[in-house]
Amino acid sequence: MTEQITSAKAVARTVRIAPRKARLVIDLIRGKQVGEAISILKFTPRAGSPLIEKVLMSAIANAEHNYDLNLENLYVSEAYVNEGPTMKRYRPRARGSASPINKRTSHITIVVSEKEEA
Repeated sequence: MTEQITSAKAVARTVRIAPRKARLVIDLIRGKQVGEAISILKFTPRAGSPLIEKVLMSAIANAEHNYDLNLENLYVSEAYVNEGPTMKRYRPRARGSASPINKRTSHITIVVSEKEEA
């Protein structure tokens, strides 16, 4: 007896957006149907929207191609943003001093699952 796989995952690592900004967008799509999540991302005017949309499309493609899941029953079961490596830079300031700038990166993970039909 083989176990049926009902979810697919996609991860984008070291994406050049601060995790705090990406989380604002990813909170909008968590738990939504896949079609609804795509339309939310298309019309959200934030920098993270195209990046997260790309990861979502990848997760959907993985579900369809690798696991033969039905697109009509897919929903975003997990969506989270973790902190990636921080690039440390310095900005010149007054009187020859410098102040640090942290250019933060994110790891974006989206898991899509198939709804169980009752």
